[in-house]
Amino acid sequence: MRHVTRQDVVDGNEPDGVLGADRAHSTTFHGRDPETVAAAAIATDTPTKCQARTRLYRDGKLEREGFPVPEISDHLADGAVVWLDLRDPHGEDLRVLSEELGLHPVAIEDAEHDHERPKLDRYRSHLFLSAYGATFNAETGKVATSEIAVFITPQALVTVRKDDGLDIGKVTDRWDSSIDLADGGVGYLLHGLLDFIVDGHFEAVQALDDTIEDLEDQLFADPPQNMPVQRRSFELRKSLVLLRRIVMPMREVVTTLMRPDLHYVGEELAPYYQDVYDHVLRATEWTESLRDLVTSILETNLTIQGNRMNVISQKVTGWASIIAVPTFITGFYGINVPYPGFGTPIGFGVAAAIMVVSAVALYFVFRKKGWL
Repeated sequence: MRHVTRQDVVDGNEPDGVLGADRAHSTTFHGRDPETVAAAAIATDTPTKCQARTRLYRDGKLEREGFPVPEISDHLADGAVVWLDLRDPHGEDLRVLSEELGLHPVAIEDAEHDHERPKLDRYRSHLFLSAYGATFNAETGKVATSEIAVFITPQALVTVRKDDGLDIGKVTDRWDSSIDLADGGVGYLLHGLLDFIVDGHFEAVQALDDTIEDLEDQLFADPPQNMPVQRRSFELRKSLVLLRRIVMPMREVVTTLMRPDLHYVGEELAPYYQDVYDHVLRATEWTESLRDLVTSILETNLTIQGNRMNVISQKVTGWASIIAVPTFITGFYGINVPYPGFGTPIGFGVAAAIMVVSAVALYFVFRKKGWL
């Protein structure tokens, strides 16, 4: 029986299990060399075909790293807290994990599938968390994501990474830098992981903000850059939509984890989780404001284009009017009707003077009215 609390409040009407319809914007990114990241934790003895990392904490202290994966159940029986990380596992690897830790088969199935929505599912003996790391490429204007699935039990944290984009080495560095919180057990490990993921979201939003500021400066550039601004605005808006889909659900994820009845976050860790929640909230609000700003840039760019077109039409009309007066005068003087000075140099001079004076007068009149 599956007891589920799905925290998947996202923007859009995509089918369940799909992060976004635009696969080009959900392309993953790559981190450091997986053979050297957190090298001390790499397990040399594992029944899985994929790379595995292990850590063991006892009484708030890091006791072992890189121990064999088959020993996990023994250490759990001894009351230790264990972290297991699998990089790009296959179905067989996850089934081994299920046998070792007694994880629910539905949660295993969710971990196998790509492009799950950020969510938190609750089962009888454990929780299942799906989340995404994110990075923004200022050159392309696209957000790239890295998916991670997390199994949370009272004594074990299992991370399943679909690729090496999310730098697990930096996560272990965070754990090591706050070892005084290790008494918090799994809650301590989960906090370090969530804190790293949320900080990545925050950095992506900040990079997007800087890029949008540069885009604002291009609005009134001379010469005009209408098409580049328009194209860039659409790229950034699509990136913001994707970023919102992975940032916004994290509010409910963190809030649910802090519930007292789950017993994963103690009083000592509660302020740290509250800090993570505050960062998630700021990132969400920042993303919303940037979406409004990009929409405003698109509308402003269209308005500026319309204004420029009006100015150009106004100037063309003014110059056409100035040219029309000499044309009229030459046409009038060109008829075969005798007039004072007809057929003499004086008549030509008078006609030329009238044309010049009329054109100059019209120019200054239009200039004064702001038409030229």
